[in-house]
Amino acid sequence: MPENPIIDETKCDGCGLCVSVCTCGGLEIKNNVVTSIAGVKCGWCTMCELVCPSGAISCPFEIVIEDSEA
Repeated sequence: MPENPIIDETKCDGCGLCVSVCTCGGLEIKNNVVTSIAGVKCGWCTMCELVCPSGAISCPFEIVIEDSEA
């Protein structure tokens, strides 16, 4: 399983919304395209995918919340 979001550079317009919501500081803009910062682990919040207006980011992991009372 990939540890970071997948970025489609052909769709990214470099708006930076994903960078502004990334709680772990794992994204940056380089040459007008978002990229993952090497060595920074994703916190898996999926906010970057949610705010991306061009659909350039996909998070290939699922957030599973288990019921502790079950």
